[in-house]
Amino acid sequence: MSPRKFFICLLLAVVSQQAFAQDTTRKYHAWWNEYYPQRARQNPKQKLLPLLHVQKNKFVSATGDTILFRGLSIADPDKLEHQGHWNKQLFEEVKKLGTMLVRIPVHPVAWRERTPVKYMQLLDSAASWCTDLGMYIDIDWHSIGNLKMELFQDPMYNTSQKETYEFWQTIARHFAGNNTTAFYELFNEPTTYRGQLGNVSWADWKKMNEDIIHLIQAFDKEKIELVAGFDWAYDLTPLREAPINAQNIGYTAHPYANKRPQPWPAKWEEDFGFAAADYPIIATEIGFGVRPGTTIGPDHYGNQITKYLEGRGISWLAWVYDPEWGPQMLKSWNGYQLTDAGNFFKEAMQKPKK
Repeated sequence: MSPRKFFICLLLAVVSQQAFAQDTTRKYHAWWNEYYPQRARQNPKQKLLPLLHVQKNKFVSATGDTILFRGLSIADPDKLEHQGHWNKQLFEEVKKLGTMLVRIPVHPVAWRERTPVKYMQLLDSAASWCTDLGMYIDIDWHSIGNLKMELFQDPMYNTSQKETYEFWQTIARHFAGNNTTAFYELFNEPTTYRGQLGNVSWADWKKMNEDIIHLIQAFDKEKIELVAGFDWAYDLTPLREAPINAQNIGYTAHPYANKRPQPWPAKWEEDFGFAAADYPIIATEIGFGVRPGTTIGPDHYGNQITKYLEGRGISWLAWVYDPEWGPQMLKSWNGYQLTDAGNFFKEAMQKPKK
């Protein structure tokens, strides 16, 4: 081998070794420093709002006052941040409506794509802003489908049991001791979609929820976990025989108008309302669209559902404070213009309580 050829081979070997080292650095750089988000450190605001807890079938403050919540859901923080609307003004406008409780839906796809560390920064901002404004938060794992078989209604809801458990492990560890993040809604809407998403028994669902609650309470026993029933979080009839075996929990219901034909109240009582005699319930989604020229009269769904829920001592949250997701409460971000439904819920939230 000539000296020139030897030199070229040596040079190529050195360059190749450097390239390999750089590539290795890129692939493995600092993986040992990547952790799940930890508990928020030295948060001076986390105890400013009174601690909530469950007492029999009521949500009660630290001073013993029973609280019936009126509030709403916003859109996913990841969506709002990408669109330039994730700021304190959003929550100030929500507060003006009379909101006591803000539901924050976290979609699995957004949680993964933003990454848990960066998503938690959004939730930290929400907790800080809501504390300043005197509003509580319900963090909602916003999936729709069958968690047992891991089959879901749309790709945005795709998750797994492992990811779901890790989500709540992360949330519970991070927000332990934070009174503002009062509610953890464990799974938005369980459904098998008439068998098209497989099957799951109540016993299976009960066990999964009890496992999640046990996991959360290993970090923080003060949070109130909310459990959904089947049929897109509408049917709570299994509670007659087999309620969730856990303390300091409540249940959710999503009694939209299309769930049952009119007259509604008797069917609502049969399907979920009966449970309010023994357990605290939040209807974490109610809502409706309004066609042009339609009058929201005394017999309208909006008036019937809010009257029924409050008569039963059931808290409620309107879906959804956004101009794109429906049924919309906002016409436009420009001036935070409300739809007819948005104005209805504003008036409903500001009515004196009986």
